[in-house]
Amino acid sequence: MLLAFGGVAVVLAAFVKGSIGFGFPTLGTPLLSLVTDVRTAVVLLIVPNIAMDGLQFARLGAPGAVMRRFTTLLVAGAVGTLLGTRLLVGLSPRVATVVLGAVVLLYVALSMLGAAPRVAPRWERSVSPLVGFVAGVIGGVTNVPGTPLVMYFNALGLAKPEFVAAVAFTFIVYKAVQLGAVIYFGLLTWELVGWSLALTLVGLGGFAVGLRVQDRLDARAFNRAVLGFLALLGLWLTIWSLR
Repeated sequence: MLLAFGGVAVVLAAFVKGSIGFGFPTLGTPLLSLVTDVRTAVVLLIVPNIAMDGLQFARLGAPGAVMRRFTTLLVAGAVGTLLGTRLLVGLSPRVATVVLGAVVLLYVALSMLGAAPRVAPRWERSVSPLVGFVAGVIGGVTNVPGTPLVMYFNALGLAKPEFVAAVAFTFIVYKAVQLGAVIYFGLLTWELVGWSLALTLVGLGGFAVGLRVQDRLDARAFNRAVLGFLALLGLWLTIWSLR
């Protein structure tokens, strides 16, 4: 059941990731949580996420400017990720599901409202650590650090290549820290390692197809469909966890 449904969920989420540059944990975690608990879903999707973001970043030529620009964001994000992962250990599955549903709904609402605040260059150095820390905590608990990161990169007015590179690079670092944290806190068992590697291999197929969509098609309409689906799924997760 886990491999069959989990494989479909990961392929779909990986396709979205390849198409629009982000969205893998946002879509994959709630889908996978339909057949397992949120904590296990978070752990299972870390390795596939690192693999896809690594390929995405290498595909763009690994621009060093992106790495230097977001150093403070990454350092603060690493601290937030450790704290978020620690919170994940102590949270009950119900609380984690409520948090996940709220994050998904927040992401959908902000996207549909077109809430895209701008950050002036003079404020970037001060704002980056705060955004990084918040994204790290959210990512550690729910596996979805992308909401504040995507909003922030949009607020900076990054061009598409810079935006995709920034998302990919920051996710690699965040997920590497998160991987170390789940190992340290004993959340990643050898059985889950096997499942995670299997889902990684399956997901790379969907990711490759998604990359072709990103290169050749306008993903705006597809992104709207994903947002609608996420809205329904976020509502379902929230209602189910609160009943």
